[in-house]
Amino acid sequence: MIELPDDSGSLTRYQPSREPRALTPDSTPFRSRSVLAAAPVVGDPFAPNEPFGPPLGPPPPQALDWEATLAVRRQLWSHGFTVAEALDTAHRGAGLDWPTAAELIRRTGAAAAESGGRFAAGVWTDQLDPFTPHSREAVVAAYEEQLEVVNEAGGQPVIQASAALAGAVGSAEEYAEVYAGLLRRSAQPAVLHWLLPEWVPGHTGYWGHQDPAAATEAFLAVIADNADKVDGVKVAPLTPEAEIALRRRLPEGVRFYTGDYDTYAELIAGDGHGHSDALSPVFTPIAPLAGQALRALDAGDPDSFRKQLGQADELSAHLFQGPGRSTLFFKTGLVFLSWLSGHIGHHRMVWAEHGARSVPHLAKAYRLADELGLFPDPELAAHRIARFLDVSGVPQEGVSR
Repeated sequence: MIELPDDSGSLTRYQPSREPRALTPDSTPFRSRSVLAAAPVVGDPFAPNEPFGPPLGPPPPQALDWEATLAVRRQLWSHGFTVAEALDTAHRGAGLDWPTAAELIRRTGAAAAESGGRFAAGVWTDQLDPFTPHSREAVVAAYEEQLEVVNEAGGQPVIQASAALAGAVGSAEEYAEVYAGLLRRSAQPAVLHWLLPEWVPGHTGYWGHQDPAAATEAFLAVIADNADKVDGVKVAPLTPEAEIALRRRLPEGVRFYTGDYDTYAELIAGDGHGHSDALSPVFTPIAPLAGQALRALDAGDPDSFRKQLGQADELSAHLFQGPGRSTLFFKTGLVFLSWLSGHIGHHRMVWAEHGARSVPHLAKAYRLADELGLFPDPELAAHRIARFLDVSGVPQEGVSR
């Protein structure tokens, strides 16, 4: 038995599962949907991965545990997912600088080629100083440098909106020229990734318009003019209703990649007018279960898909709880569950984010995952959570000190 704490300070005795759920890995890609699982990175436990540097100085360099980081990606490939690499889920722009992100892309590309997996990777402008204005030429050069790294690694580019570009160009025509040029250089049809000003104030006026409706029209025009080079789009935050309305306006063959954490199952299942695909970290902690659900969708059984994926609703809501429709610290739970699952040997994180969630939060994540049968070795998971709780101030019987 394990003593699990909750937010009220109470302890509940919990009997861990004894057998894992029968969830057989299948590495073949899904047929009916394109599903990009955004993966977190794992920090090097021997490196000074701390969140803040000295006063007025930059944070210290953040180092990755490469084998553990790639193990998370191999787990996703083993269940048929495409890995979405070097996005915010991998601490891009919050601990990972461009040289480290470039190395991550290269290593993921090599691992993908070795395992037969597929991956997409973020193309951005984060090698530029965010506090200095830049010319259009400098921003385009930054984009092109990163695009070349993704092309050479064999990944699908995810071209992310850039505040630097918003500061360098003004008109819709200029945005259209920049994006057309980038898409021409992309070795594969790309995903256009647009975070709205609600999440990134620096994107105000993106696509050449302050008005959201006009900006959307300019965005759709760029897609229509380059439809053969655009695999899909991700736009956030959007309500489910707004997502459905936008995806119905996309040219035929251009996907809408949902990043929704709440109603994603229904959006992916779709309706008589179409469906969403997915680019999200929500699949990482539930990959075995989600993979099986997506196989049901491939087999033409959307009801089974909804039922299976719906079982993970409580765990997903817990891991992604936070202000609004997102949280800064969901990655903590993702890495923690990877450790409990035995995929990695520790749960240290970049910027010391392994400490960003409370002990009760992580204890509940363990219980919910265990109840779903997600741990390949329930005894190992029980042993690790008991050790974690014991050293975190929640003593456990039978744990050696």
